[in-house]
Amino acid sequence: MKYLAILGLLVAVMPAFAHHPGERLDEVMANKEPAFEPTDTRSMPDLALTDEQGARLTFRDLRESIVVLSFVPRDCGAPCVEQQDNLASVQEQVNITPMKQMVTFLTIRDRKTSNGAPWDNANWRSVAPQDEVVAESARRFATLSDRNPSSPLVHVIDRGSRHAGLFHGTEFQQINLVRYINGLTNAPPAGDEPEPDTWWNSLMGVFK
Repeated sequence: MKYLAILGLLVAVMPAFAHHPGERLDEVMANKEPAFEPTDTRSMPDLALTDEQGARLTFRDLRESIVVLSFVPRDCGAPCVEQQDNLASVQEQVNITPMKQMVTFLTIRDRKTSNGAPWDNANWRSVAPQDEVVAESARRFATLSDRNPSSPLVHVIDRGSRHAGLFHGTEFQQINLVRYINGLTNAPPAGDEPEPDTWWNSLMGVFK
């Protein structure tokens, strides 16, 4: 019954969020969710990661996926625990829809930190930084915010490695994050927009 209720709500809200980010998705979400902050940038800090098996991972490896990124520094405590529980619940809502195939939940944490939350391993990955502690990685990514955040951030990275937006802390409504992810899944992947219809492109098209 819970899943049917979630599906019904998503069906109701999906058309309103099925727009390209340039077509008011960020504006609409900012009006609905005070904890949301749009970023819309391709400039992200460098980050070298390894998964639990020791394999290397970069954002380029995930460029075909929408990435929901969070950090769990060793001393973060209750705010990170609550945020991870919230994100696991968001994942549950995403994974009963076709979005499951398009979204990766990525938690960056110290190896000795328990994952705690009831994650679905189908599209959740736990990784650690290669060259620094998690707190430093989180601090560098927090510079993408203009709000001087004091609580843990959820970073939403669009396909094509475009940093789309932030959800601050744990007070955001889970369904709003689901709606935002849905809006991105319905948008053309970043970088896939058609070239302008210029005379040069028309001329070159003759030779294709």
